[in-house]
Amino acid sequence: MPSTVDDVFFGEPAGRPNSLVQFASAVAFLSIYGYFYVYLGVRGTSGSWVLVMAFATTLSGIAESLPIHRRKIAGALRLTAVLTFVCLIVAIVLAPDLVTG
Repeated sequence: MPSTVDDVFFGEPAGRPNSLVQFASAVAFLSIYGYFYVYLGVRGTSGSWVLVMAFATTLSGIAESLPIHRRKIAGALRLTAVLTFVCLIVAIVLAPDLVTG
């Protein structure tokens, strides 16, 4: 009986449609950060959570755009993206001042 974690993280990459959505999400997060930084003049850590979200979605997009025979690399990128999201959630719960400024 195969592991569910093995199927989720180390399965075949989903391909172009999923990776395009994730790359578009990363661009949207970077645009939000640019809006915070340039137009609102917010400096410091208040917009850093958006960069973390952009980083994680970019990793996930790269994982989904890899060829089928690169399952282990795609799994490592997916796992890194999930761990990045989990670290952001933990930071929000334990130290919200670090995330919100």
